[in-house]
Amino acid sequence: MDPCQEFNDKLIQKKYNVRLKDVVKTFTKRLFYYVFDAHENELQSLRKTFLEIADNLNINHGEAIWNQFQSKFQSIREQLDLDAQAVVNFDPATKSLEEVYLACPGFYAISIYRLSHELYVQNVPIIPRMMSEYVHGITGIDIHPGATIGNSFFVDHGTGIVIGETSIIKNNVKIFQGVTLGGIQVKKDMESTKRHPTIEDNVTIYANATILGGNIVIGANSTIGANVWITQSVPENSLVTYQTEIKIRPKKNGIH
Repeated sequence: MDPCQEFNDKLIQKKYNVRLKDVVKTFTKRLFYYVFDAHENELQSLRKTFLEIADNLNINHGEAIWNQFQSKFQSIREQLDLDAQAVVNFDPATKSLEEVYLACPGFYAISIYRLSHELYVQNVPIIPRMMSEYVHGITGIDIHPGATIGNSFFVDHGTGIVIGETSIIKNNVKIFQGVTLGGIQVKKDMESTKRHPTIEDNVTIYANATILGGNIVIGANSTIGANVWITQSVPENSLVTYQTEIKIRPKKNGIH
């Protein structure tokens, strides 16, 4: 059989609607805009697009899902305003709330997380992951929509951050670039178990720290230094650092 014909026959047998990636990308961007610059006619357009996406994915009760989702927009906006204020309060390089809303990739990633999370808790399949993967591609920040994140969450720089599905992050937590909140092992039979750590209130986690395991708790008011690897719980009010020796010596006649 002609290889091209064989491939076409397989396509006819099973289609995955991969073009929905573009539809969800546009929907996600417009949803973010609506939350901050609401227009009634735009809301109706968003509703129509959502129902079309749900229909293409064979998701039942799309209207009820949308109504529940829409009812959360005000509370999501209130949470995002707290997140934005946390950036202004903590980051000396950020001068205004306008700068956060318009030019902060960490805030954008948090915004899409909070929106996708509301669909996740309704047990909506696929769409929350598509939303999170869109913003992951834009910002380099990978927050699974299943993660539970409290108020006033601050992501600085952000590139390379990974926050797993069963992570729990409490209030006033700050995370820098390259941080991983992950599982200590990957097994399909752990699908329904807590695989990722819990971060208590007022914790700061600096660049490239890796924290692994579902039973791990980082106690409140702790600071996790850069580049540390943690697989055991940390008591509250702790400072965790990675020690390395760096020697700086003057050159003599240009020779070390």
